[in-house]
Amino acid sequence: MKENEILERTRTMVIDAIAQNMNLYGITPSAGRLYGLLFFSDKPLTLDEMKEELGMSKTSMSTSVRSLLDLNMVEKVWVKGERKDLYTIKEDWYQCFFDFFTIKWRTAITMNSSAMEKSMANLKELIADPNIPEDIREHALMDIKKLEERIDYYDWQNRLIDSFETKEILNFIPIKDKKE
Repeated sequence: MKENEILERTRTMVIDAIAQNMNLYGITPSAGRLYGLLFFSDKPLTLDEMKEELGMSKTSMSTSVRSLLDLNMVEKVWVKGERKDLYTIKEDWYQCFFDFFTIKWRTAITMNSSAMEKSMANLKELIADPNIPEDIREHALMDIKKLEERIDYYDWQNRLIDSFETKEILNFIPIKDKKE
């Protein structure tokens, strides 16, 4: 039936776009396709149903589901009489955005800040030595200044993330009412 083919093609086009977009943010294309499948599904799906629909291996499917669960983009749901785990997307895309970025950004900030703070401590120790050559001291002082600027930047990023978690950001960029 021609109408069914059009429906499937348009869904595939959106699923491919979602997969490519998620790949830009470090989520595998297979997890992106899985998310797209769940987006268009009219009911929660089991791992077996998703595996069959996408033609993915059980391992890849399980890894993708776990990744999306960790990012709070999908959730496990309970259906009376169903013994297998069922999954569906979280419908609040705004909250998914907040969760995804806060998880990813906090991880990056923590890694970078930690490395920079340890480096600054080492550099401060180095410049405290009265016997180091002057050119080394100058380079160390310049590095400390650069690192302090980046620490300030991470502080700003943490405050931005806080505004996502508290939803204070919505005071500045409100969600439009669907009636608009």
